Amino acid sequence: MSAAFFFALMTVFVRLAGDLPTMEKALFRNAVALVVSIVILLRSKEKIVFKKPIVRDLFFRAFFGTIGLVCNFYAIDQMNISDANMLNKLSPFFAILMSIFILKEKAKKMDWIIVAIAFIGAMFVVKPSFSMAAVPGIIGFIGGFGAGVAYTFVRKLGTHGVKGPVIVFFFSAFSTLVCLPFAIIQYQPMSWKQFLFLLLAGIVATGGQLSITAAYTFAPAKDISVYDYSQVIFAAIFGFFIFSQHPDVLSVIGYVVIIGVAVFKFLYEKKKARKSASTSDI
Repeated sequence: MSAAFFFALMTVFVRLAGDLPTMEKALFRNAVALVVSIVILLRSKEKIVFKKPIVRDLFFRAFFGTIGLVCNFYAIDQMNISDANMLNKLSPFFAILMSIFILKEKAKKMDWIIVAIAFIGAMFVVKPSFSMAAVPGIIGFIGGFGAGVAYTFVRKLGTHGVKGPVIVFFFSAFSTLVCLPFAIIQYQPMSWKQFLFLLLAGIVATGGQLSITAAYTFAPAKDISVYDYSQVIFAAIFGFFIFSQHPDVLSVIGYVVIIGVAVFKFLYEKKKARKSASTSDI
């Protein structure tokens, strides 16, 4: 829940930063997270050993996480922040799907049905068409996929005992290096207000990153998603009161479908776990 609040607040500050290049905003967000993660690692005095399989997984987490971040920032600037947040919140469903291939978890028929329904809900938000108006939604959708794959690798790294601050540090360093050349090429001077908003975006995003990393490190996606969707509620409230944004009817239908299936998935897994526990006690 804390991660959801932090990330929703991040979208507000990113939007308030105004008409700056996406890569410049992403660089600022990553640089702040990098500094914070370095400070945490230095204070922990924990010995860090990078083995080859772990480095590979850290790379894929950072690679797909960067794709998710940049696409999400672009969608935030071009869409209602609640729509952008909803598309980014497809990540738990993609995490469930990709865990089949990355974590070798066996998917059941219900898992496939739930992912399919979530995809249909996303189409109401994206509203795909052959016009350029659909581009931000499609990019936001890709951002949700990137985040989902990244969180799957976070889960995998957690099973190998890799600590959250280490994962955040590697991701932040990788993203900073990727965004830096683009930010230099597209650089636009910023006012002190834009600087302040991007600094605040970086701070709250770091809080969200540490929180969500801890969550995915210790629990599977199916147990997290229902809490993660509170971000959309926070974003809708912020969007209404700060930017006077009103989601259209199709977007609201998409919200209901996606959040509804997330709640159903959560309750279904809880019921199945209780049934399994009662059976084992017999």
